[in-house]
Amino acid sequence: MSGKRGKECLLLNPRRNSWNFTFPGNPEEVSRARRLVRDVLSEIPCREDAALVVSELAANAITHTRSHTTGFTVHITRTPRTVTISVTDHGGSTSRPRVAHATDSSPCGRGLVLVTACATVVRITGDETGHTVTAELHVNVSVPAPC
Repeated sequence: MSGKRGKECLLLNPRRNSWNFTFPGNPEEVSRARRLVRDVLSEIPCREDAALVVSELAANAITHTRSHTTGFTVHITRTPRTVTISVTDHGGSTSRPRVAHATDSSPCGRGLVLVTACATVVRITGDETGHTVTAELHVNVSVPAPC
């Protein structure tokens, strides 16, 4: 385990509406990114969906690109109606991120499926030098009735 910690580029200020975080490419940093999203969005109904989105996108970055050695960046923007989460990797992949249709026995391939289920909009930009996957969520999510 590396002793490096991610750097918060902006302080966690509840009156702020935009945050940037840079993380080392260690697998344990995915859970740290998830906790920071929950902290930043502590009063927002969609915070658990946002935490799931950042988990999946960060895990994809360190699993499928050279971000496992160089790190990844998370950008969060909050407006009264939406939360936007962007995760930028540091390239090295020969393919563009895409929604895969994994079989029941496949150990991976569900990350972007989960992200698209939570988000109202998903955008993928970039090239072999790095991709940014951006997910936009509605602030007020409706909670379904229990089964």
